[in-house]
Amino acid sequence: MRVLMLNGSPHERGCTYTALTEVAGTLKQEGIETEILHVGGDAVVGCMGCGGCGKLGRCVFGEDKVNAAVEMMKEADGLVVGSPVHYASAGGTITSFLDRFFYCGGRYASHKPGAAVASARRAGTTATLDQLNKYFMISQMPVVSSQYWNMVHGSCPEDVRKDEEGMQVMRVLGRNMAWLLKCMEAGRAAGIQPAAEEERKRTNFIR
Repeated sequence: MRVLMLNGSPHERGCTYTALTEVAGTLKQEGIETEILHVGGDAVVGCMGCGGCGKLGRCVFGEDKVNAAVEMMKEADGLVVGSPVHYASAGGTITSFLDRFFYCGGRYASHKPGAAVASARRAGTTATLDQLNKYFMISQMPVVSSQYWNMVHGSCPEDVRKDEEGMQVMRVLGRNMAWLLKCMEAGRAAGIQPAAEEERKRTNFIR
């Protein structure tokens, strides 16, 4: 089994990366492979809602890693998204990335466990987690939790590693992700498949 991890921080090996590696280390102990894809340092255009991905099978913007991440998600069994806090929300780059990633490739994440990780110096983490979790919830992904909200605190990686509770939260998150993945694998082996899809309804509130 493999879990795709998206590092949405501009700093490739900063605080967010430090949190993700703690999760990854625990997953490795559980026999699950991980790959951290750094996307926060790229110039990422937002979704234009053009619908081109529905015709092409990929996002029309190919200059960044969105299409590559979608291809990786096809083979992955789970997803972890990490972001720093920018003005009490996820960073602009990872927000634009996820808008396009889920719009053109959300079907490949469906029914696979997802987890969000937020990193901040002080505050704004819960609002960031709420934002990120919504991507999973609209894509029929089981949301993986820990013993506290999935957050770490610090201004640099050294500070984050001193956040003993935050590091423990990351390890528990990794174990919970591993447990859920193994349960799902056992279910599939027993012939249990995801619920049958209904035809998608799309309505508005105009009478």
